[in-house]
Amino acid sequence: MSFENKKYTDIQALFENRFLNFYHMDALTDSGRPFDYYFVSRNRPESIKARTGVNKPEGIVIYPLLKDDPDKIVMIRQYRYPVGGYLYELPAGLIDDGEDADTAAVREMKEETGLLFEPYTGGEAFFRRPFFMGAGYTDESASAVFGYASGSFEQHLEDTETIQVFTADKDKVREILESGSVSLRCAYLLMNYLRSDREEPFAFLNGR
Repeated sequence: MSFENKKYTDIQALFENRFLNFYHMDALTDSGRPFDYYFVSRNRPESIKARTGVNKPEGIVIYPLLKDDPDKIVMIRQYRYPVGGYLYELPAGLIDDGEDADTAAVREMKEETGLLFEPYTGGEAFFRRPFFMGAGYTDESASAVFGYASGSFEQHLEDTETIQVFTADKDKVREILESGSVSLRCAYLLMNYLRSDREEPFAFLNGR
């Protein structure tokens, strides 16, 4: 990230809690005209990315193929309060203090599904760098972690979480993409899954 095109004069915290913070920005147009801009962030005032210029991921999304059957992928169906219903997603979560993306993925997979997770480290590193989630309203970014899942389903959820875990083959994934309610980042990753090969399921990470 770069500050060479900085287009604001100040940022004020309007509301803060441990999950999400609401900010007002004294923004500037290209011509220098001031206007009000509002955004949310998981970061505290000193750590928002408009100030630090550092794209440090807050979370991860996991691309977990079954180790014993890489033609199948582990998915979840989760109730999302803002949309008032269930979305098809891939397992995901926040990165705790002291964790890297791989460590967070192993922990989140165990909590959400009960499965063991082994990160895949091959392919191009840039596929794992953090990408922004919805930069029109938040500075949040997340990294994808790819790998294999094994074991038995056993969830350890908070009482605010309603998550159903299942495995899907390509026919089921195609059905979900055709007519299900799906998060965007999940949809793009599932598009790669539909093109994957059982013998080289992570070949798309080679960047060719």
